[in-house]
Amino acid sequence: MKWDKACTTVLVGKKASVDGSVMVARNDDTFLPITPQKFEMKPAANGRHEELASTQNGFKAPLPESGYRYQATPNVDVQSEGIYDESGFNEKNVAMSATESVYANEKVLAYDPLLPDGMAEDTMQTMVLPFINSAKEGVEYLGKLVAKYGSPEGNGVIFADKNDIWYMEIVTGHHWVASRIPDDAYVVAANQVGQEQIDFDDPDNFMWSDGIREFVDEHHLNPDKTGWNFRHIFGTDTEKDRYYNTPRVWFAQRYLNPEIEQDPESSDLPFINHANRLISVEDVEYIEGSHYNETKYDPLGHGSDEDKLRYRAISLNRTQQSHVLQIRNDVPEALSAVMWICIGIPAFTPYLPFYANATDTDPSYSNTSMTYNVKDAYWMYRTVSMLTESHYSHFVQDDVDYLKDCHEELRRLIDGIDKEAQAKGLTGDALTAYLTEQNHHIVDVMRDKTMAIIGHFVTEGLNRSKLTFDFDINL
Repeated sequence: MKWDKACTTVLVGKKASVDGSVMVARNDDTFLPITPQKFEMKPAANGRHEELASTQNGFKAPLPESGYRYQATPNVDVQSEGIYDESGFNEKNVAMSATESVYANEKVLAYDPLLPDGMAEDTMQTMVLPFINSAKEGVEYLGKLVAKYGSPEGNGVIFADKNDIWYMEIVTGHHWVASRIPDDAYVVAANQVGQEQIDFDDPDNFMWSDGIREFVDEHHLNPDKTGWNFRHIFGTDTEKDRYYNTPRVWFAQRYLNPEIEQDPESSDLPFINHANRLISVEDVEYIEGSHYNETKYDPLGHGSDEDKLRYRAISLNRTQQSHVLQIRNDVPEALSAVMWICIGIPAFTPYLPFYANATDTDPSYSNTSMTYNVKDAYWMYRTVSMLTESHYSHFVQDDVDYLKDCHEELRRLIDGIDKEAQAKGLTGDALTAYLTEQNHHIVDVMRDKTMAIIGHFVTEGLNRSKLTFDFDINL
């Protein structure tokens, strides 16, 4: 029943980023190129008496009576495709992104099998994000739900706040481990169990399911002579990993650490890494939009057909949305949480910043149609992607220039909004209303830019038609 099998996650600690931000990012990939999604604000709940029911696997659970306002990027067709709230901030500036699909080996699953009707990705974000106050609390809260309901699949789950990033991997029906990412480090995960050595004497930086050590000992599951390597015990090391998963991690690490030589098919790419420079939002967006750029493995490049088809790229046409959840530490907390979201294909379309301290989203994001409608952000940005790829050699530089212009304009807009909000001394509801209004303004600015590039591509495409013939105008 798993719907989301092919994400790529990037995590950046506050001392590893160029501006002291905490950043967590993930591509939300599906099986097909078209699975319409929307971006919306879910209101706070009080005095609620409601049961959450999955349309995918029969899971049911009561929701708490009260919960915080939060952002979500669910499917449009919930009945058929499931909820999948997927990513966003709650009003306490806690970020959650769920999930990065991971897979356990058959040895551990033999003794703690997955539960078909447990809590899966489709309901997880809804069950957790509105009810937590910190990243660490997110791990604790989700861990209790896994113990109670079990899991039907392997999931990597990201939690972040202004200080911490926690990465949690749920691998069997009831067992999981979570690591606090060091402030000066980055992590890239791509559909494999990634965490390595777990220090059970350091609960400030590691968390785990009850009884996991006893489970491993009882069933003789640790293959290493020394240490307790979570990846070695619970993960996989297969041919599929070497062409579908590890090359994505290799490319991202190559981009942030070009001085280190590694094999794209290596089973030993490190989980925790330290870049050779400070990392920006644009760096994270580049990784999530990459397709082995400037290597022989680029499916849009000039390598051999064999090389171009060898590895699965990070950005695909079935990426339904990609996000960078940024918590900035150089502005007041009420301004700090920004969700950068690309609802097109990140190789070709921009990430727009949305302040989390808002009450709604623009209708072009929240009212996505199931069928093509260029007025919807989802369909508009996918139009840019399709046109760029269809005439790639002719249009790619125009698309690069468009993205560069978008980056410049969006940075300028965020800087201006930050400064104006502080200059006016806005707080509380007045600030929330102002940021909501500015989120709508950002959408308007980007719509104009994007419709202009669509118009340019359509015009140029018509001029490049092969259905033409030179003739004498006097005939």
